[in-house]
Amino acid sequence: MAKARTPTLRRGPLTREEVLAAAVALADEQGIDAVTMRGVGDVVGVEAMSLYNHVAGKGDLLDGMVDRVFAEIDLPSTDTDWRTALRERAVSARAALARHRWAIGLMESRTSPGPATLRHHDAVLGCLRAAGFSLAMTAHAYSLLDSYIYGFALQEAGLPFGTGEEAAEVAGSIVEQMASGAYPHLTELAQKYVMRPGYDYADEFEVGLDLLLDSLELARSRRRRRT
Repeated sequence: MAKARTPTLRRGPLTREEVLAAAVALADEQGIDAVTMRGVGDVVGVEAMSLYNHVAGKGDLLDGMVDRVFAEIDLPSTDTDWRTALRERAVSARAALARHRWAIGLMESRTSPGPATLRHHDAVLGCLRAAGFSLAMTAHAYSLLDSYIYGFALQEAGLPFGTGEEAAEVAGSIVEQMASGAYPHLTELAQKYVMRPGYDYADEFEVGLDLLLDSLELARSRRRRRT
């Protein structure tokens, strides 16, 4: 159960950015269900009704929170090749989602995106188009990359371990429960890969990301040869 937060006493004027920052911090600490107008009001030291001077309602609050998360993600650089730019953007996006695990289910669900969200989407699309991707392939590439980023972040958030050592302990415990020789491939993966020193599940992200980017580069090169 989340620890009850003691309301603070507000001193001085309140801004929309302070409200959104407080809502994000509350979600990071206690989960998205804790983000209510009353809960955020307690954090910033005002009555819930006072928040309506800065946000139109719960929906506007969530929109603003998502926009703040998008603002943390690096835009694709215009000073390097498309592959490097989108790789760096993907790594930055995963890091932001790791900081704000509640955001995974909200990032693409809002119907009133803020300026940081729109700027981010436009920059990624612009990077792909400038690299020579057709409009259709741009749509495919964006969908593929974001599905991978969000999917990996969601899977990572649900794992029963956080470190390589914990992963080895979990894998070892599962192997012990298996009948000898019943699941040879699972046993091999656990004993010769997951349980080895230095294993870190997080490393899988960039391996998979590079495979996706290699495939997109192959598709781009084929199209350029045809045209």
